[in-house]
Amino acid sequence: MQKVLITDYGFNNVSQEREIITAAGFLLETAQCKTAEDVLQYGAGAVALLVQWAPVTAEVMDGLPQCRLIVRYGIGVDNIDLEAAKKRGIVVCNVPDYCIAEVADHTVALALALARQLTTTHQRTISGEWKIIPPQPALPFYEMSFATIGFGRIAREVLKRVVALGFKKMAFDPFVPAEMMLAQGVQHAGFDEVIETADIISLHSPLTPQTHHLINATVLNRLKKGAILVNTSRGGLIDTEALAVRLQQGGMAAGLDVFEQEPLPATHPLRNCDNVILSSHTAWYSERSVPTLQRMAAEELVRGLIGGVVNNRVV
Repeated sequence: MQKVLITDYGFNNVSQEREIITAAGFLLETAQCKTAEDVLQYGAGAVALLVQWAPVTAEVMDGLPQCRLIVRYGIGVDNIDLEAAKKRGIVVCNVPDYCIAEVADHTVALALALARQLTTTHQRTISGEWKIIPPQPALPFYEMSFATIGFGRIAREVLKRVVALGFKKMAFDPFVPAEMMLAQGVQHAGFDEVIETADIISLHSPLTPQTHHLINATVLNRLKKGAILVNTSRGGLIDTEALAVRLQQGGMAAGLDVFEQEPLPATHPLRNCDNVILSSHTAWYSERSVPTLQRMAAEELVRGLIGGVVNNRVV
């Protein structure tokens, strides 16, 4: 019987996966791998890996010669060496469509809370200061532009949600034709236009060598006064040290659900910024998203092993 390994997981149990994978005729083993060495140890003989956070490096792939399929619990695949997988003919899949609504909702919630200055007004109120005007100037939503960097599934859902609020919508995505955006009522914009003119900028890009620190000190200093930056995508898209410096200078706000290092270090300067909302990588979560993710990942793995035809192939 061929072996499948769940390298690591943060769920209460993997009963769904076990039922789906064993019913297809495979032996399922589980571990809680933290390092590449752990994956090599527990993955010996496995024909497929189901991975959450464990690193799957080129060395891991070389040490697991029977492995022909890797499925990631989730959307991002930056813990898997995609180039190494491609060279070795290993199929890598993700689950990009399990928490679209949850992340879109969380994104909009962060943006609106910051735009209406709810956190800063709350802190001022509980400290005993009562004022009927918020701490900073506030535009009505119908005079503000809401832009996404990226125009994938989540970005499109975010922009759908802000329609009713009156925002002007724009997006930058070098891989999406302008006609596709315009068909959905979204202005096609260049990166510079988004950075320099948008009131709210929401990041929805994968983390790659090209997008690492896409938002850096230089870019942050070009934002318009009062701009709001939201990131529910990948922490490495932002140079968070530079962001903390920029936030402390005032004139902008940020809502972050993801960080370069998680958990966010206790000494990170973002913790000392007043004009920021920090959530602990919870945008993906709902009572429905977790079992949906587990089921979809297991089903994708079985499809790949039995028929070789998968729904969400990355490489």
